[in-house]
Amino acid sequence: MGKLLESIHSPADLKRLSCAQMADLAEEIRAFLIQSLSKTGGHLGPNLGVVELTLAMHYVFSSPQDRFLFDVSHQVYTHKILTGRRERFDTIRQPGGLNGFMLRTECEHDCYGAGHAGTALSAALGMAVARDMAGGTENIIAVAGDAAFTNGISFEALNNIAEQTKRLIVVLNDNEWSIDRNVGAIARYLHRVVTNEHYQHLHRSAKRIVQKIGGQTAVNVMRRAEEAAKGMLWPSMLFEEFGLEYFGPIDGHNLPQLIETFKFLKTIDRPVLLHVLTQKGRGFQPALDLQKKFHGLGPYDPETGSTRPTGQPTYSEVFANTLVELANQDSRIVAITAAMPNGTGLDLFRPHHPKRYFDVGIAEEHAVIFAAGMATRGFRPVCAIYSTFLQRAFDPIVHDVALQNLPVLFCMDRAGLSGDDGPTHHGLFDISYLRGIPGMTLMAPSDEVDLADMMKTAMTLPGPSAIRYPRGAVAGVARRAAEVLPVGKAEVVADGSDVAILGLGTMMPLALELAVRLEREGYSAAVINPRFIKPLDRAVIEQYARRVSAFVTFEDAVRMGGFGSAVLEAVEEIGSNVPVVRIGWPDQFIEHGKVDALREKYGVSVDAAHAQVLPLLTRRQRPTLVAS
Repeated sequence: MGKLLESIHSPADLKRLSCAQMADLAEEIRAFLIQSLSKTGGHLGPNLGVVELTLAMHYVFSSPQDRFLFDVSHQVYTHKILTGRRERFDTIRQPGGLNGFMLRTECEHDCYGAGHAGTALSAALGMAVARDMAGGTENIIAVAGDAAFTNGISFEALNNIAEQTKRLIVVLNDNEWSIDRNVGAIARYLHRVVTNEHYQHLHRSAKRIVQKIGGQTAVNVMRRAEEAAKGMLWPSMLFEEFGLEYFGPIDGHNLPQLIETFKFLKTIDRPVLLHVLTQKGRGFQPALDLQKKFHGLGPYDPETGSTRPTGQPTYSEVFANTLVELANQDSRIVAITAAMPNGTGLDLFRPHHPKRYFDVGIAEEHAVIFAAGMATRGFRPVCAIYSTFLQRAFDPIVHDVALQNLPVLFCMDRAGLSGDDGPTHHGLFDISYLRGIPGMTLMAPSDEVDLADMMKTAMTLPGPSAIRYPRGAVAGVARRAAEVLPVGKAEVVADGSDVAILGLGTMMPLALELAVRLEREGYSAAVINPRFIKPLDRAVIEQYARRVSAFVTFEDAVRMGGFGSAVLEAVEEIGSNVPVVRIGWPDQFIEHGKVDALREKYGVSVDAAHAQVLPLLTRRQRPTLVAS
């Protein structure tokens, strides 16, 4: 670690440095990030790109009195380092350690928690209006990447800013990437601004005046220069139509320029937008060469950037390869992602069917309604969206897809616990928010064969369907050609007469382990792969309700309104009083950490299931079997 970095314990320490020292500190921070994250993993690329920007903000403004909001907030590692958390940085995304995003309960400098895109501008406006109403003087600064402006919430906020406050600073951090390269009209618009030679020349002239003169004269001159430059391109700029004074684009790695610009913007009594150009992955060549990989990753070699081989294919890869096979057979199939082609695996689909692949940017609501529109014209849209991000499109799922009974398939990657990413990314609620929608077919595969079969089955359904599957490697089952499953039919893996254990999706290994333990203790255990959450196989439930003393359900989702609740409802509706032991996540937000440790902590385990079901079975007084 560099000597300058060792001397920084709070933002106040930063203010004592010269610009030259700050530039040295920026390089020390980059070296620190590269070394530290090589051990823990994390969002390396985004954080390497905002080092100077974060330094300049903390140098000019005074956190926590002034409020910094970062859209998504996966780029706040430098902010955490500068606000007294450097000594704990080796714990980032580790159990009990620092969160990988902003978290209000972690530090007073984290004024707003986030993990999804498009929220910063609305939240910042809310803070600014609250400040105005309370007569405060603090500055509110919202940093949003260019990808955030593909999200409709950002434009909803832009529509209100000038009407509701006179002081707000929006920083547009333009690096042309979200996780994949940004797409659509907004990305093209910003590119035209950045690359126009006339605008660049006049902007640089105006900026030099601001730096040399300062004060109201510079304000007036810069405004005239900006307006002259913009008048040569278009009648008005997009952001100024929303009532924000636009400044930029400027070099997001030029510390003196950033500092002087922030000092200048601090004096303006109207909403402003500063357009800064940054380089994602700056200072680490592997991160520059492989932007998608180094957006967020596990441990890596800090010299070469290499990572360990993944071994088994992932569920995302099996999904993508199966979709290619299905699309080869059916020209109606189209694939849609909301800025996550790499994370969902659709970057493997794109080369095979480029004209049937659509990346709509960070716009989940639009993705779903767009799919609905295509479905009305006879296509079979497949929306590949993380479970946690599909939450944002709940109303379109209900209003636009389900109400019209349109055959849209939602493939929900990262369903279940997402481990190190924490509560903003855990996909624990999709069963609860989809199960109550009329006409929805909801499935969960236990392995890669199930996943392929479910995808093929979904292509035969007349209405909406959804498949939930986790992050990570598949079970390693031998593949075969996909088959259409009987809708609503469970698979009885093993018969039994004392207890029926249902392991939903990838929780099947826990169901099998519990069955083995109970068999050793003298109980006869049935094991069931439910496959379908909705429609539930009520015939199987009724069959075992006549024979067993208890049901046990395992699910990688919240218990409230989940799969176990569906079984409990079915048992009650058939008039049975057989108890149902539901193993799943409690009614609270789960912190980040290692999946196995969190399961143990919260009772999503075989031990917890065994302890709860055993008292219900001892009434049978069966003899204990002793292994020979």
